[in-house]
Amino acid sequence: MKLAVWSGPRNISTAMMYAFGNRADFAAVDEPFYAAYLALTGLRHPMRDEILAAQSQDVAEVIAELTGPVPDAKMHVYHKHMAQHMLPEVPRDWFTGMRHVFLIRHPARVLPSFAAKYDQTTLADIGIVQQGELYDQLVSEGHTPVVVDSVDIRADPEGMLRALCEEVGLEWDPAMLTWPAGAKPFDGVWADVWYGAVHRSTGFAGPEGPVPVLEGALAEMAEAALPTYEKLAGRRLKA
Repeated sequence: MKLAVWSGPRNISTAMMYAFGNRADFAAVDEPFYAAYLALTGLRHPMRDEILAAQSQDVAEVIAELTGPVPDAKMHVYHKHMAQHMLPEVPRDWFTGMRHVFLIRHPARVLPSFAAKYDQTTLADIGIVQQGELYDQLVSEGHTPVVVDSVDIRADPEGMLRALCEEVGLEWDPAMLTWPAGAKPFDGVWADVWYGAVHRSTGFAGPEGPVPVLEGALAEMAEAALPTYEKLAGRRLKA
């Protein structure tokens, strides 16, 4: 099985990759379109030069790798994708054969966390609107994508991960609940900037508190993203 998991930044996406990557039957691929995204947009993300040097910027080459053999001779692979990386220049004719999952998080939780690392944040950077567009496209093409909300996973990791495994046709594996602290061999080169907290972790963080109240530009972006989030949240999987 090839799991294409569509997220935005600051959305337990790395913890989810670690959960699946800790299974003996899974390989993991970390944000395969990141270098292509930076090359196509010209965005000056942290470690831009290192990312461009470490990853292929050729979208056709990336797609060939994703649709080719599963890495490390494993049975399954977890593809951690950022929805905002799917620019108009990136073909989407490779979606068939993947099992698609959407990992969502309330925009008022995402925005402050992302903006703390990148002070030029725009709505397009957090991927929520793009998640909605990708979801609609996949449904129109006959796919049955699964939606999971990070708040539900943090509140009940085992219940939600069991439900997700059942929904996509995988056997439950308790190894998904914990992982060794530290960097992982499948981490992207950008891990030094973004993965500090998850490198210190050995499992999912506990339940989240109340949704924060934002002000100014972040509040405006959260309000613009909220309809898409609420639409997807209305379709989310329950334990």
